[in-house]
Amino acid sequence: MVGITAYGAYLPRYRLERKTVVKAMAWINPAAWGLAGGEKAVAGADEDAVTLAAAAARNACRFRIEPTCTALFAGSSTFPYAERQNAAILREALSLPEGALAVDVTGSTRAGTSAVLAAAAQVASGASPQALAVASDARRAKMGSAEELLYGDAGAAVMVGREGVLAELVGWSSLSADFPGPIRENEKKIARSWEERWIRDEGYVSLIPKAVKAYLAQAQVAPDVFSTVIYPCPYPREHAVIGAKLGFPPERIADPLAAQVGDTGAAHPVLMLCRALESASAGDHILVVGYGSGVDVLHFRVSDAVASFKPAWTFEALAARKAALAPYEKAAAFRELLPVETGLRGEFQAETPLSVQWRYRRAILGLEGTRCRRCGTPQFPPQRVCAVAECQAVDETEPYLFSDKSARVFSYTGDNLAFSLDPPQIYGIVDFEGGGRMMLDFTDCALEAVRVDQPVELHFRRKYHDSQRGVHTYFWKAVPVEAAQH
Repeated sequence: MVGITAYGAYLPRYRLERKTVVKAMAWINPAAWGLAGGEKAVAGADEDAVTLAAAAARNACRFRIEPTCTALFAGSSTFPYAERQNAAILREALSLPEGALAVDVTGSTRAGTSAVLAAAAQVASGASPQALAVASDARRAKMGSAEELLYGDAGAAVMVGREGVLAELVGWSSLSADFPGPIRENEKKIARSWEERWIRDEGYVSLIPKAVKAYLAQAQVAPDVFSTVIYPCPYPREHAVIGAKLGFPPERIADPLAAQVGDTGAAHPVLMLCRALESASAGDHILVVGYGSGVDVLHFRVSDAVASFKPAWTFEALAARKAALAPYEKAAAFRELLPVETGLRGEFQAETPLSVQWRYRRAILGLEGTRCRRCGTPQFPPQRVCAVAECQAVDETEPYLFSDKSARVFSYTGDNLAFSLDPPQIYGIVDFEGGGRMMLDFTDCALEAVRVDQPVELHFRRKYHDSQRGVHTYFWKAVPVEAAQH
């Protein structure tokens, strides 16, 4: 049988209280007070749809993906590149085989569930023993708009295979519809939305029930078969209306996470699925709906193996690992919605040497160094000559991956002179278990909370954005860990 063999979510650390937005912007849109409750997850200044997807995939696979995964389907409506394959960047970051299939799935918020279906088809056909589907979004919206209050940022990932299946894909159906929801040209950062009531009534409340009823009839399944029903809809009243129209008991409809996380676009149904699997029992049936330019309907049956699997970070642990983002202007600067004073240190941006990046792509994107075969010392960046003075063997090295190793803080500093959208700039030296030491930027932490010998995780992040030339440059950063997460 084909189904999910691993799963994992990712929520960025920052949370933005909606009342913070409303207090700043209600002068232009007083109706925003009606959406002022709760908070939403917000990507940091060094996070985007690529890094959110990478973090979710590493969480699902406990920081190392086996080489038997030979296909990657990456779904998002907000990937940074329209022409440079985002999935290829992810393949390098996740250290998948060079011969692995890498595909961008984009164009709507249905991209996440469509990526899962593509991964399942890849495995079912026998083309790949395992296929990874990742979904992420970090959507921009006009300041003061309803979308700004409703949207959240997140990533989610599932591994699909035939062995050790946690949840079998029993059936699926898909409905394609050129419904006029959010519309965004490639050249524009912000989508234009149609009239809100139209989107609610003719979109969510009409299309989702139509697609689900079609699947139930096709599969000859009654609504009461399902233990958990997952579908996105950022409007609370209409979310309840959809369930009632379909005849699902309210207690079986999954919390849409509106007050806690927000609507996370392409990631949202997969994110909710990851959360549901953490508490699912053998024999449970889960219905998952993806929405955007149509509807995907996926039907899963949970197996006995689900009890033996947990991601590196559970959803609840990710939700608890949070920090408030304030003031509102800081959130707008993260989204590049406001120009900010960078100072002379932030103004100059040398052109990214793409040829050098290509030559050293395994080191830059994959954090791959070398290990000396003679003395066994791991080294970064990759070396031809062993750096150990007593050894200095020449051309006796082998590739060595640092991204999946445990590490600890050796030393650190907070720099208030270096430009950062999230000051101070924190960086330092980390020591890796098994050997190796390197200097890295630290992220997702407060300076006063960092300490020597503190464990850190390695996260794939955006190093900088050269907006003049349209280049997003990525590398790895250290994230200090306060306590065990499992």
